[in-house]
Amino acid sequence: MAHESLLTSTADDRLADAPPTSDVVLELEGVAKHYGSEAVIDDLSLTVREGEILTLLGPSGCGKTTTLRLIAGLERPNGGQIRLDGTSVAGNGSFVPPEERGVGIVFQEFALFPHLTARENVAFGLTDWPADEREARADELLALVNLSEHGDDYPEELSGGQQQRVALARSLAPEPEMLLLDEPFSNLDVDLRVEMREEVRRIIKETGVTAVSVTHDQEEALSVSDRVAVMNDGDLEQIDEPERVFQHPKSRFVAGFLGHASFLSGTVRGDHVSTALGRVLRADVDGLVTEYDGTDVDLLLRPDDVTAYPASGPEADGTVVYRRYLGPTILYRVELDDGETIECMHNHSDRIDLDERVAVRVTADHDLAWFPADQRVDAVESTSETASSSAD
Repeated sequence: MAHESLLTSTADDRLADAPPTSDVVLELEGVAKHYGSEAVIDDLSLTVREGEILTLLGPSGCGKTTTLRLIAGLERPNGGQIRLDGTSVAGNGSFVPPEERGVGIVFQEFALFPHLTARENVAFGLTDWPADEREARADELLALVNLSEHGDDYPEELSGGQQQRVALARSLAPEPEMLLLDEPFSNLDVDLRVEMREEVRRIIKETGVTAVSVTHDQEEALSVSDRVAVMNDGDLEQIDEPERVFQHPKSRFVAGFLGHASFLSGTVRGDHVSTALGRVLRADVDGLVTEYDGTDVDLLLRPDDVTAYPASGPEADGTVVYRRYLGPTILYRVELDDGETIECMHNHSDRIDLDERVAVRVTADHDLAWFPADQRVDAVESTSETASSSAD
């Protein structure tokens, strides 16, 4: 397992507006859920802090949606306890129904009422409010989601992104203590999906509501969240800030699921790790202290940690066996002469042909994560396809 180090800088403003470590709003303690003999969630524990956006990320069938339904009260746990603001809402003989939990839900299909206008949809859950306050609250939320001019429009007259914002405003209208989002961007096209991530994050942060989202999209989770909880087969693999989860994964599964990952084998020899690509200084590997001298390890390399260039003779390290054009960049897969496979990402103008011999160099400008070689898992060796297949 890779050893962690302290974050010394932040990549954007996300960490600056992250909540403090106190003021826990949601607690799951030893939660389990099974259907018959099939255990979907097994002994899951996590906390969500006031004002943060936590995303449950994982492949299909890992238990993330079931976890969201347990929090909402749409399912009952078979074990453990769920607490909201310190009060038990499920477990130990207690169960608070969904409508009494103070939780808003945004479903992936938006579930707007087609016979109601946008304003009427937003105000739907405010039946016990005075009429003037109800109308004012609906208009306030429409303004927040930049739909003031569409209050009288019906859902069929709105675009997909506008419908999503109406659904979000409707969930926020009763002033819930927590907002739950189930695959909120899955029904949008790619360009609109990126735009709406930023918009939804802005809206959630402006309202100050605590949010838990579910997705299988790694880019979405990393870009929207204050923290990411990676789930696999009903268990929590890792929960941390997006940068930490991506750069310092605690398991090979997390490393592979969070994007393209290659593992370069090597042996710690004094001040460096000896690999097929030459020496990597031990000081450039996270937590690789002198006590590991002589240990066989696997270094985690992301495509932007590696550079390849055409070469011949003894300078060449391997052969290009795969090339994928991605627009601004090109992803190359290089089969090294020792049989290992490394991926690298180049600018779209840096063209290397298939079957071309290349030299490969580790050019990472950050500490590399690593894993003991004796914990190698064959199923994760080819992690280049893990992220793409999980989104299917």
